[in-house]
Amino acid sequence: MKKTVVELFAGVGGFRVGLNNVELKNDKVIEKKTFDFVWANQWEPATKSQDAYNCYITRFGDKHANNVDINIVNKKEIPSHSLLVGGFPCQDYSVAQSLVKSNGIEGKKGVLWWSINEILQTKKPPFVLLENVDRLLKSPAKQRGRDFAIILRCFYENGYDVQWRVINAAEYGFGQRRRRIFIFAYHNKTKYAKALNKFDSSNTILKESVFAKAFPVKDSYIKINSVSIEEKIILNISQEFKSDFYNAGIMKNGNITSIQTEAITTSPITLKNIMVNTKIDSSYFLTADQIRKMEYLKGSKRIPRLRPNGESYNYTEGSMPFPENLDAPARTMLTSEKSINRSSHVLQDSQTKKLRFLVPIEAERINGFPDDWTNTGMPEKKRYFMMGNALVVGVIKQLGTEISNIIDNE
Repeated sequence: MKKTVVELFAGVGGFRVGLNNVELKNDKVIEKKTFDFVWANQWEPATKSQDAYNCYITRFGDKHANNVDINIVNKKEIPSHSLLVGGFPCQDYSVAQSLVKSNGIEGKKGVLWWSINEILQTKKPPFVLLENVDRLLKSPAKQRGRDFAIILRCFYENGYDVQWRVINAAEYGFGQRRRRIFIFAYHNKTKYAKALNKFDSSNTILKESVFAKAFPVKDSYIKINSVSIEEKIILNISQEFKSDFYNAGIMKNGNITSIQTEAITTSPITLKNIMVNTKIDSSYFLTADQIRKMEYLKGSKRIPRLRPNGESYNYTEGSMPFPENLDAPARTMLTSEKSINRSSHVLQDSQTKKLRFLVPIEAERINGFPDDWTNTGMPEKKRYFMMGNALVVGVIKQLGTEISNIIDNE
């Protein structure tokens, strides 16, 4: 089996950087090409400026890149591939009965999961690796677990078994406390799926899964839950399903086992290791007024507020380190980095000892990208935005090593 990849919602190429261990030297990409990327799609709606796509093609070329809304792409024209990857948005995945066809099921228009599902139906890739925010397991709040169950049912209907894990990158030696869910699906006709059938579900999750091999967990678990969607159609799941999904799990033949696991941790990269130690431009340093505002935003608060019904309550926030603890990994980086808000990182500069924001290269390092990866002509504000949307590429690199071995064994 060839290691061909289709990359959806490609952004600035995080999956490709991780899977192919990409470096950047003198603005030239060095790509080891363990995996052959045969097609990539990146489209940012509601904006004329396609900065992520432009960065992607600057680094990788436009031969196999596509800058069209994935919802209108003819899925039959996507090249066949052995691995489908993508970090898809967390949205409301609820479905409704079609008014046109009484037997049809329709998802909300514009929800990008349905484009993934269409590719599964049309191209049937043997393996799939997806990334999302960890709240996917709990959404929506009023029907906990429904959205993830819809996704699992879609995989089941298309002939896949599924593993998942919530991974905090800092627990496994990386420089950011970024917690994301990773979903690995594999067609039940693959040798890999058949080989796992000899293990029970909990043993697979704890020892034999792609996640357990790349990111080990303790042998014991905190909680376990089992549920079946084998006999449930998507419409019924959308209307009725409610269940807890823990941070690791597996679905075999529509039967789901979910376990709360504990990581076997590794010492993380710290902000001190990531910081630029050369002279920093004055534009990154906070003014006295900005420091006062940030002290308030990062401090503890107890603010009286009113609910819509007129009932009073106290809004509370705990304090945050200010400036950042340089002997710890970065917090989760958001798209609003380098703005005056509670989530922005503020460092004490190593040379001047003054307080400053992250520079773009530090934002890239926090996610494991090569220095100046996003220095492709986009506005600086967008460089931070791209890193706030990106993933920790080292996580993908480790998963890629295991997936490469799995494909070799096919």
